[in-house]
Amino acid sequence: MKFRVERDVLADGVAWSARALPSRPSIPTLSGLLISAEGQDLTLSGFDLENAAQVEVDATVDEPGRVLVSGRLLADIARSLPNQPVVFATEGSRIELQCGRSSFVLPTLPVNEYPVLPDMPAPVGSVSGDRFAAAVAQVAIAAGRDDTLPMLLGVRVEISDSKVTLAATDRYRLAVSEFSWRPDQPGFEGAALVPAKILADTAKLLSHAAEVSVAYAPGSAGEGLMGFSGDGRRTTTRLLDGEFPKYRQLLPEESSTVTTVNRASLIEAVKRVSLVAERNTPVRLTFSGDDVALQAGSGDEAQATEALEGATTGDTIEIAFNPQYLLDGLGAIESSDVRFSFTGATRPAVLTPADSGDSYKYLLMPVRLSS
Repeated sequence: MKFRVERDVLADGVAWSARALPSRPSIPTLSGLLISAEGQDLTLSGFDLENAAQVEVDATVDEPGRVLVSGRLLADIARSLPNQPVVFATEGSRIELQCGRSSFVLPTLPVNEYPVLPDMPAPVGSVSGDRFAAAVAQVAIAAGRDDTLPMLLGVRVEISDSKVTLAATDRYRLAVSEFSWRPDQPGFEGAALVPAKILADTAKLLSHAAEVSVAYAPGSAGEGLMGFSGDGRRTTTRLLDGEFPKYRQLLPEESSTVTTVNRASLIEAVKRVSLVAERNTPVRLTFSGDDVALQAGSGDEAQATEALEGATTGDTIEIAFNPQYLLDGLGAIESSDVRFSFTGATRPAVLTPADSGDSYKYLLMPVRLSS
């Protein structure tokens, strides 16, 4: 095998495919990056038996072939090369990499022992990369991180013809985002639980793609697949097993108190008053009339208070939140003003953009105040 590729193209391609390399490979060949050269295309693939990342880049191929090399080592080398064309050539069981006056010789792994990568499922719809990345980022912040509750480690993806709903929860907050897309299979309906970390990383890296295609293959427990592709890059991931909570029944249909407040001002105020809050202690907020009052700290400890302008209709509400969870929700809202909807001081609050309908909801559980 022999081919020539631009240095930046190689570095970007290796970085994409190396995302799927396992940190502790169960078999030695999984530590390798599969390089396939054919025609004028170079394909780089990484796989950990659950997730696969693959990218096709332009290259000048003199001799086609396939080779498997240490993915981590190749990623380190690709990042450090000078900005000149890179030439790869195999010599027996080794591969030589030449870039300007830099040269590396790497051992290869047995390519015939490398697992077969999963095929991309049938596409079900597509959406612009920036819209997809924004929606995923809004909900991924609420995904769980407790391995003992695997069903909370994912983002639920619900597809209903031209509408997609994403939802994630860690039991303390719930984020739901809806967007429209172009269905490839009109009338298609389905739901899948996708690992949140894989989905978030993939969506972020595909944010500049003009279009992201979503593919889906339902299956029995642990056998379903979802794939994402754009700009010559693709990722497939095995779906999580388990039943996601029935989250819609958690969202209240009515509110007794509604407050609208400037989002940026509230973010800065929460950051300031929470400086005196001890770890795992809440920030208290009072929503009343034209004011939103914030307070943190108590007793002989450091204390901080601040007041903002707001517009509250309904009963006065005094409530407390984990400051980081509150900041996560405020940061995910894209409008200049945020709306808080309450049904009571001990019931979850729902944060929504004040000027863009109900496309995004962030439900946040309050912290119980001591009497």
